[in-house]
Amino acid sequence: MIRLTSISPGRVLSDGLRCRQRLSSSSAGLQRYFSAATKDDETPKGIPYSKLTVGVPKEHFPLEKRVAATPESVSKLVKPGFNVLIEKGAGSLSHFSDAEYASAGAKIVEADEVWKNSDIVMKLRPPTTEEASKLEDRTLISFIYPAQNKELVQQLQDQKATAFAMDCIPRTLSRGQTYDALSSQANITGYRAVIEASNEFGRFFAGQMTAAGKVPPAKVLVVGTGVAGLAAIQTAKNMGAIVRAFDVRPVTKEQVEAMGGQFLEVDYKEDGSGAGGYAKEMSKEWHAAAAKMLSKQCEEVDIVITTAAIPGRKAPLMITKDMVAKMKAGSVTVDLAAETGGNVETTVKDEKIITDNGVTCLGYTDLASRLPTTSSSLYSNNISKFLLSMGPQTTKVKDYLYIDHEDDAVRGMLTVEKGKLMWPAPLPPPPAKKEEAKAIEPEVIDYRLPYVQGSKQAGYLAAGVLGAGVISPDPAFSAMFTTFALSNIIGVQVVLGVTHALHSPLMAVTNAISGTTALGGMHLMAHSNSASVTALAALATTLSTVNIVGGFIVTKKMLDMFKRPTDPPEYYHLYGIPAAGSMAFYTAGSMSGHVPEIDSAAATLAGLLCIGGIGGLSSQSTARLGAVSGQAGVALGVA
Repeated sequence: MIRLTSISPGRVLSDGLRCRQRLSSSSAGLQRYFSAATKDDETPKGIPYSKLTVGVPKEHFPLEKRVAATPESVSKLVKPGFNVLIEKGAGSLSHFSDAEYASAGAKIVEADEVWKNSDIVMKLRPPTTEEASKLEDRTLISFIYPAQNKELVQQLQDQKATAFAMDCIPRTLSRGQTYDALSSQANITGYRAVIEASNEFGRFFAGQMTAAGKVPPAKVLVVGTGVAGLAAIQTAKNMGAIVRAFDVRPVTKEQVEAMGGQFLEVDYKEDGSGAGGYAKEMSKEWHAAAAKMLSKQCEEVDIVITTAAIPGRKAPLMITKDMVAKMKAGSVTVDLAAETGGNVETTVKDEKIITDNGVTCLGYTDLASRLPTTSSSLYSNNISKFLLSMGPQTTKVKDYLYIDHEDDAVRGMLTVEKGKLMWPAPLPPPPAKKEEAKAIEPEVIDYRLPYVQGSKQAGYLAAGVLGAGVISPDPAFSAMFTTFALSNIIGVQVVLGVTHALHSPLMAVTNAISGTTALGGMHLMAHSNSASVTALAALATTLSTVNIVGGFIVTKKMLDMFKRPTDPPEYYHLYGIPAAGSMAFYTAGSMSGHVPEIDSAAATLAGLLCIGGIGGLSSQSTARLGAVSGQAGVALGVA
């Protein structure tokens, strides 16, 4: 079997793939090269899975029933090429038999053989001093807690080993959630805490009204709303309890309330949100205010579940003896931080005690192990997916293991590499500072300027109109100039009033109205003595007529697009009655010869109707009426 280890980052780009054939059992201390660069770009970086052996020993920590691999996770490692060794009986306490592991492709061996013949050892609990010695210079993936277990980290350094801490995954890394074993196990712990509390509590969680009497619902207080706390809230709420929750991080309020819990707040403003989503240590003033609030809550609630923890430090004391003394007889406290000192002052690690006032205090540290099958399945998924991501995640080459420091997940969990301390991982570079916005000087507004400009424009307009009167040759020119000026002003005002959504129908209507140029063609046909002029006049009249008819048809189709099935019925055809009556009256008057000024009146009426046609497009409620008005105006004008 070929055995490999990692090289230092400074040599990655210059060294080639290195392997050494084991000659005898005395060569167990040879270096293993996990990360290697290539001399040839075509050669994949790293070591093929087929040359690596993964070992899973049995956990010997007191009360521990979990295992780092399940038959399902073993099959996922064997499939791409890993060789897997499982210690005999490693999964028995989690209800996974040796036969199941063997069926998944693993080899069942004795404990010494797992440590001796594995290139990578996958564990759950941090290794003991003896276990770490058996690791020698090979690779370990496990919970390590480097801040608390400095002696273990130093031992791994002295042995030139490589170690990855499952508890050091960058929790703000989105894809890191897949490898976040802390969260997967805390979720189980929070659930189990409520189950243990309900087992000790002497009443229902949910309130009941029966013929025999009324049973009030249990009141549960959860201190710390991380993953474990939220799981406890959800479980207690599902069981029918009234749930209250408290956390130093105000940002968790929304999550608590989304689960149906009541978020308690301290009468002292201080944000306890720390780096990486964890809580930070709070000030003395805050603790005093929090103690006052929690003391009052302890008098009211039946169950207290505490989950508060600060990475690398002793758990903060949240519930004092005096607070427990105020709780009712039969109440229960469950301290999930018992392993790191406890949040409840009466907690005794791994024991159940009953105080003088009848409060049951649970300090179990094996809550996740009390659901060994589920917790092992989730942890094995976390650790195996992390192992399978090392290399392929960044190199995009399948089935090759490569320790890439550019991979945030790998670098964050890398604690020791070939004896070199790599923990803690360097912090990501701070975001680039934004250039300070230059102070914007307040704009000086000249309120007088618009009035000056308006007065100038009024003066120019008055001068232009009076100037036209000075140069006017005769009254007919003056009358035409007046008509021209007024028509322009009216036309501009009407067009500006049309809503933007109706600009397309506006173009169609104005196109139809402009078709009144047919009048010129008809006049030429009536008075021309030239065949060519008559032909051109006929062509112009025909085109203008097409323009008129087509314009109004397009207008109708466009307006129909705005019509909804729920709109009331319309009867715009009734406007054809006054239109036909007006045309008949005009025709009769014109042909009689007794009312010569009726032509001028008809022209004025036609003009008003055309203007109304455009003005009607100012809103959708009058658009169709405008189209009818335009049609009547054009018809009267042509007549």
